[in-house]
Amino acid sequence: MAFGNFTVEEGKPLPLGATLSPGGVNFSVFSRNALSVTLVLFESAAAGASRYEITLDARKQRTGDVWHCFIPGATAGLCYLYRVDGPFHPEKGLRFNRHRALLDPYAKALSGVENWDFGGALGYEPGSPQKDLSFNTKDNMDSAPRCIVIDNSFDWQGDRPLNYPLRSSVIYETHVRGLTAHPSSGVQHPGTYIGLTEKIPYFKELGITSIELLPVHEFYQNELSAINPRTGEKLKNYWGYSTAAFFAPKASYASDQKTGAQVNEFKTMVRELHKAGIEVILDVVFNHTAEGNEMGPTFSFRGLDNQIYYILNDNKRYYQNHSGCGNTVNCNNPVMCGMIIDCLNYWVIEMHVDGFRFDLGSILGRDQKGRLMENAPMLEKIAEEAVLRHTKIIAEAWDAGGAYQVGWFPGRWAEWNDRFRDDVRRFWRGDLGMVRDMATRLSGSSDLYLRDGRKPFHSINFFACHDGFTLKDLVSYNRKHNEENGEENRDGGGNDLSCNYGFEGPSLNPAIELIRQQQMKNFIATLMISQGTPMLLGGDEFARTQRGSNNAYCQDNEISWYDWNLQNQNCGLFRFAKEAIAFRLRHHGFMRPEFYTGREGSYNALPDITWFDENACPLDWAKKDSCFALRMDGTKADILADRDDNDFYIMFNAGVDACKFVLCPPPEGKVWYRAVDTALPSPEDICNAKDQEALDGAKDYTVRGRSLVILLSG
Repeated sequence: MAFGNFTVEEGKPLPLGATLSPGGVNFSVFSRNALSVTLVLFESAAAGASRYEITLDARKQRTGDVWHCFIPGATAGLCYLYRVDGPFHPEKGLRFNRHRALLDPYAKALSGVENWDFGGALGYEPGSPQKDLSFNTKDNMDSAPRCIVIDNSFDWQGDRPLNYPLRSSVIYETHVRGLTAHPSSGVQHPGTYIGLTEKIPYFKELGITSIELLPVHEFYQNELSAINPRTGEKLKNYWGYSTAAFFAPKASYASDQKTGAQVNEFKTMVRELHKAGIEVILDVVFNHTAEGNEMGPTFSFRGLDNQIYYILNDNKRYYQNHSGCGNTVNCNNPVMCGMIIDCLNYWVIEMHVDGFRFDLGSILGRDQKGRLMENAPMLEKIAEEAVLRHTKIIAEAWDAGGAYQVGWFPGRWAEWNDRFRDDVRRFWRGDLGMVRDMATRLSGSSDLYLRDGRKPFHSINFFACHDGFTLKDLVSYNRKHNEENGEENRDGGGNDLSCNYGFEGPSLNPAIELIRQQQMKNFIATLMISQGTPMLLGGDEFARTQRGSNNAYCQDNEISWYDWNLQNQNCGLFRFAKEAIAFRLRHHGFMRPEFYTGREGSYNALPDITWFDENACPLDWAKKDSCFALRMDGTKADILADRDDNDFYIMFNAGVDACKFVLCPPPEGKVWYRAVDTALPSPEDICNAKDQEALDGAKDYTVRGRSLVILLSG
């Protein structure tokens, strides 16, 4: 079919988006307040390609609030955009502009994002004294990215999402590009989805079960205007928490740069990870979009129906900003709610992902006035949606508008537990009076998750994540060093609960580096023996550093990239991390489906957990020092599967000086074996199942300063 020689039929209102069929393509888009909708077709994705505009007939091609048409003979690869006309009354929340090129919110892929001109997408006249109240009449159709019609057929080779139970998962948070962008990565396709699959043997060796990817929904990485004051280079949106198209995988992460190839390359990555037994969890950003506040660009939602998609102030010229990024998505409006559910279902059904982590998830619980709701429809809908029923849903249970809801998300929602992060950091830093809090985190944070019937595994435990210090920097810096972000070190959190142990940054002092290595092992071991679901920040297993940056969102360079030379340089730490993961996964006592009771059970004469001081006496919870021990009884540790585990005696010493612990006797007929002592050099610091050392007849054990020891019965 020659371009422009189109027959246009009425089409259907559902499904929304561009839907390929054997006979052509159906186009459908929502806009309640538009007066006119025009579909713009392009001959190709190339700049300056010919275009053909089809103004839809509101009498025949509008059903309710949905505008639609069908193009017989249209095929996959066809590029398109919309222009929408309607009232421009910003003070009433209406910002239609027929001169703006608009993305389809349901677009499955975009082309041309690399050369996007956000300035050309402004709906108002730049420099106008009226600011956003002015009206920009300059057309930007040729300079905007284009939506691509996608053929969803793919050879999945029988693949299905893995959907491991949370309690048996070990999550690894990483960035698609940063994982392999560094020259040391050794992959053929650095910085891409395929490059990530090349690291599958590494993930298998490490032993993680699930990969959580920083945002892969399409975003514009060149939207920032700031300059790195040290290098003079323009900074980039590296993390990607600024979504432009929620259904579209990021094109620049694909090694194949042909139009639309990013979709199949993403699917290939998921399929190959699943073959290796590794889940894929996506970090999703449904709290705001890249259109920003009233001074931001108009490229999709704002131009389609601003007051439907965003939460506006009483003066509807302005946006509520609970995201800290200029706008707040109107999640509990039925239209936006439907789009979010459609999007999640698409990524599960068509892209086979296993779960989602919801950035600033508290915004999902705000009503159309921005108020937090007790029973938010959006949160309940996600939890109960039939297709998503076995999909992991993880909330960042706070937002930038002041909401803090850790422990309060309903039903089957899991949450990033920042209380675990902070309490574990304080304890190992040596803060006094932290024993009670540390014990609570080790045992699954029952103070947060027991009251409403949730389980220990609903706590996503972590000591470091993308936002903040890496593990190496946590033990190397007393303060943040974000100078290269161009904001005079004002950005990023100011309370990392870190310690440099005598010198700020890299040190040539062997004593300081020994303490740092020991503390990194303490954090990893603590994470792996705590009840809950552990999440490890990628690269922490071999001491990746960001040179003291705790906010590397704009650093698409060696500050953020994984330097794989560190794996060899810190081979002892890497070995410790992989053995600690293996230790957790072979002992069901650390993956209990229920909280400890502290009482004798029907299966055993001992409590499931008992707490002691260093003299093997009952623990005084008011104690101020940093030494304590716990005994875990392994009888029916996995009550769901009716499985026993070993008994464990675990000793903690966050103080500077060594402490002699009196040992409780092992079970009758058994002895204690040493599995872990973080004060010992590698490989004695952690033993595999075959090499654990028996402590025959030992009555006590000296735990050196800043270390933990794990004994198990056998």
